[in-house]
Amino acid sequence: MGLFNREIFNRSKWRRFNILVIFVIAGFLAVIARLAHLQLFKGEALAMKAERQHQQVIDVEGERGIIYDRAMREIAVNLDMPSLYGTPSSIEDPWKVAKKISHEMDIDSSLLAKRLDNDRHFVWIRRRVPPEDVKKIGDMNLKGIGFIPETRRFYPKKELIGHLLGFTDIDNHGLEGLERHYEKLLRGKKGTILLESDARHRPVLTSTLFDPLKGNNLRLTIDEVIQYIMEKELAAAVDKHHASDGVGIVMNPYTGEILAMAVSPRFNPNTPGNYTSEQWRNRAVTDVYEPGSTFKLVVASGVLEEGLISPNQIVHDGRESMMYGGAVIHDPHPTNQPMTFKEVIAHSSNVGTAKIGITLGKDRLYKYAKTFGFGEKTGIDLPGEVNGIVRNPATWSGRSLITISIGQEIGITPLQLITAASAIANGGWLVKPHIVSEITDSSGNIKGIKPELVRRVISASTSRKMVEIFKEVVGPNGTGKLAAVDGFSTAGKTGTAQKIDPETGKYSRSRFISSFVGFVPAESPEIAILVIVDEPKGIAWGGSVAAPVFKRVAEQTLLYMHVEPTEREQLKIMAEN
Repeated sequence: MGLFNREIFNRSKWRRFNILVIFVIAGFLAVIARLAHLQLFKGEALAMKAERQHQQVIDVEGERGIIYDRAMREIAVNLDMPSLYGTPSSIEDPWKVAKKISHEMDIDSSLLAKRLDNDRHFVWIRRRVPPEDVKKIGDMNLKGIGFIPETRRFYPKKELIGHLLGFTDIDNHGLEGLERHYEKLLRGKKGTILLESDARHRPVLTSTLFDPLKGNNLRLTIDEVIQYIMEKELAAAVDKHHASDGVGIVMNPYTGEILAMAVSPRFNPNTPGNYTSEQWRNRAVTDVYEPGSTFKLVVASGVLEEGLISPNQIVHDGRESMMYGGAVIHDPHPTNQPMTFKEVIAHSSNVGTAKIGITLGKDRLYKYAKTFGFGEKTGIDLPGEVNGIVRNPATWSGRSLITISIGQEIGITPLQLITAASAIANGGWLVKPHIVSEITDSSGNIKGIKPELVRRVISASTSRKMVEIFKEVVGPNGTGKLAAVDGFSTAGKTGTAQKIDPETGKYSRSRFISSFVGFVPAESPEIAILVIVDEPKGIAWGGSVAAPVFKRVAEQTLLYMHVEPTEREQLKIMAEN
């Protein structure tokens, strides 16, 4: 019995052992089968998943192109400013990490903690971090926190040239000004970098997969010194006359190169958020206004070109007013003496100019307004340029002929006016204005921008006659005598335009635009200059407000350009002294 029981026990024990062995073998076979399945069918996918957990590919913007002035002075550059990022999947205590970072940087710790408390492998924490903060965070040696090299756009001249340059956003994309207009050329091409975790799960930069490419550099026609002169003098005039704003342009009348383009008040493109969108606006190309008497250059050029009137012909009997088309037009300073064509323009007689306009006729006045470039964009390489307003004669009222002749019922931009005046200065050619003179790509290849003639506006003969008439404007008896530049013959035209009162819809008796446009030296101009002061308080005549600014800008600019006074003018100055 005992032996039998022992045999039964041994057989049972052996059976259990065999079952255990079978289970163990089956388990090994299952594991081997699973490993084989994973290796053969999912190995590549799992390897990629594991790699993604330890590696991250990040796009990096290419360095933006540099902008220089005409003398190759840097006016828009890039500063190295690394950006702070995190890999939440590697961070063990997001709240603790967030608290440490927020202690050193102006970041809400609770919001940051929520961003870091997830399984993502990459999040931005702060773009373009100042150097002092980079050092503070770097010294903490935080797991899951790192920096990626980036740049920030910087304008070393601050407010100077601000309206022209514009600015960029956080990703260095141009939003205003030249930065916006030349975005495709300035913007570099993206590259990619590989982020990996080290043995302690800290993110490190390991390699660059694709090198980012630098954008094109721009060389402007703008001269930093001339720009400074214009901005300084324009701001002084706006302040002196308690005006709302002002615009100033300096241009080469032969090539269309813009040497300076200023708007007052100024703004700093490094901190665009401190200003309104209206303060960013480049009024030289975006704003339309009624020019007043500066527009008389069109009707005057037209009648001379058509051979309808000669410069010394009597065209006005000197009366202070006239009736036309059911409206009365007045002269603010009547002479009550007969006036020649030349004297009408020199004294800016509205009645005399109206009579000249009647002689020219509405169809020809419209033709010359369009020929001089009014009512169409100049094509300058800046964003936001508008056409202006030049209505078809079919829509004119009975008085439109005389009011348009004296610069009312028409809307122009400052840039259109100086471009038209330059056509008189250069012998009769409308030239396309431009800001960029050269484009240099990342390989060093240079593309120059050549001057572009748009069309002939008036003959060389008419141009010479207009120059002589405009010299009379700046003469001792002209409305622009305060624009005369010592040592140089000067030519130009004053303007004092009434603004429409938005409440009444009629011309205001207290709101004016004062302007002066001219060129110097008159016979062979080096520069054309336009000055506009909007809503000066008190005296508002263009000859009193804008003409002196022209004089100061011209004197300093000619001195800077090393333009010598003419011998005749030098002798004249010596004789007067």
